[in-house]
Amino acid sequence: MRGKERKVIDDARDQPLDKRVRFSVRLLENASTYKDIVVRKKDGFTQILLSTRSTYNNTLNREVMNEVKSALEKAAVDDSKFVLLSAVGSVFCCGLDFDNIVKHLKYNRKRATVKLVDTIKNFVNSFIEFKKPIVVSDNGPAIGLGASILPLCDVVWANEKTWFQNPYTRFGQSPDGCSTNTFPKIMSRAAANEMLINGWKMNAQEACDKGLVSQVFWSETFTQEVMVRIQEITSCNSFVLENSKALVHYNMNIELKQANGRECEVLKKIWASAQGMEYMLKYVQNKIDSF
Repeated sequence: MRGKERKVIDDARDQPLDKRVRFSVRLLENASTYKDIVVRKKDGFTQILLSTRSTYNNTLNREVMNEVKSALEKAAVDDSKFVLLSAVGSVFCCGLDFDNIVKHLKYNRKRATVKLVDTIKNFVNSFIEFKKPIVVSDNGPAIGLGASILPLCDVVWANEKTWFQNPYTRFGQSPDGCSTNTFPKIMSRAAANEMLINGWKMNAQEACDKGLVSQVFWSETFTQEVMVRIQEITSCNSFVLENSKALVHYNMNIELKQANGRECEVLKKIWASAQGMEYMLKYVQNKIDSF
C-alpha cells in the first residue's frame, strides 16, 4: 500500500502545476463521502447516485437534497463534462420523505415549514442553475419530486419497466420541481393535468411518447445501452457541450426559477395550515408499500 501511494504522489509531482492541481482536486473528491448519495468521479463525467440510508426507496429529506446540491456544486467547477444522475437499487426516487416532513412539522410548524421549503427551493434551483449537461439513467419508478426534476435535466434514459407518477392530490400536496411550468410545455396541458391533478401513473413508453423521457431501453441491456451513449457524450468537447446547453436553455432559467418560487410559496401555505397537516398525517398513516 505504501509503495502504491508513493508512486501516485511521485507521478503527480512530475506533472505541470495546473495538471497537478486538478489531480489533487480529483483525489480529494474521490475521497469525499456522503451519507445518502454516492459520488463517483469517472473519466470525463461525475456520477451521482441516490443511495439513501436514512430514508426509504430513495425519498428526499433535507439531508439528501443538501447532499445532491453539494455534489452538483462541486461538479460545476471540476473537470467533469457532464453529470450522470442515477440510483442504487430498483427505485429511482420516490419524491419527498413525508414521514420525515411530518416529524419536523409537529414541532414549531412555521419555522420547520420555512426550512423545509427553502431546502426544496434550493435543491430545485441547483438543477436549474447547473450549466453542464445532466444525464439521467432512470432504473426504476420516479414519483413526485423524483419525476418533476426530470425535465430540468437534459437527457433522460429509462428502463422499460419503470414508471412515473405525481400523485400530489392524494397526499394533500401541491406540485413541485417546476412541474407546473415544464409538464404542460412538454406533454400538453391536458396530459399535465392528468399527471399533476389526477395522479396518472405513466409507464416508460408513455413517458417517452409524451416527452418526459428521451429514450427507453430493454431491462436486460439497459446498463450496456446507457454506457454506450455515455461514452459518446464523454468523447465530446466540454466547451461545446456547455454552450450547446446554454443555447437550449436561453431565457428558460428565469421562467423556471419563477415557477419554483411560486410552487414553494404554495407549499408553505399548505404545510403551515392545519388542513394541510391533517392530509399529510392521513397519507403517512394509511400509505401502503407498493414496492
